[in-house]
Amino acid sequence: MSVEMFLLYLGTWFLVALTPGPAVMCTMSYATRFGLHRALVGIFGIQLGHFVFFACVAGGLSAVLAKAGAAFTVLRLVGALYLVYLGLRLVVSTFRRREVETATATPPARAGLFLQAFAIQVTNPKALLFMSALLPQFIQTERPLAPQIAILLFTTIAVDVLVLSAYAWFALHSARSLRGSGLTKWLERAFGAAMILFGVRLLETRR
Repeated sequence: MSVEMFLLYLGTWFLVALTPGPAVMCTMSYATRFGLHRALVGIFGIQLGHFVFFACVAGGLSAVLAKAGAAFTVLRLVGALYLVYLGLRLVVSTFRRREVETATATPPARAGLFLQAFAIQVTNPKALLFMSALLPQFIQTERPLAPQIAILLFTTIAVDVLVLSAYAWFALHSARSLRGSGLTKWLERAFGAAMILFGVRLLETRR
């Protein structure tokens, strides 16, 4: 892979990572509710989803999925309903607990948060199809494939971790500045509503 091609992909993926989506909402929600450490756990769960996407693209599974209407629809419905469920659960939880209970509650297990973030990422077929359309644009066929895939994967994960960590830091400090004002629960409700919206949009997506 040439330096020019690498820099082009780096800039492209940085813009993609900055675009708010389910992964961003998941990360910011974790940060405001559970702190930065558990937000990082979620971020690494999302990166495992990227690894799965790269494996699917390399193995040609994304092309099969694009042509298999039934499989695409099932995965789309599962991902959309899961996002709606998580969003509704987050919104409802803000009505059931008090600020004091939130501060003293035992944080959820890291493994559960990791798997939840991974599920949010990997059940989004649009993300897989987007990746399968994006990656070939930056692969030079006259050069060995494996090193190029490895470079793109490492770049994707590095940029994604950096950007999502920044989102998590921003969300955490925003929540801390609002703590005691009664606005924290509204911030969490906004994250929940955003996840519901992404789920509904995914439900409405045909291809």
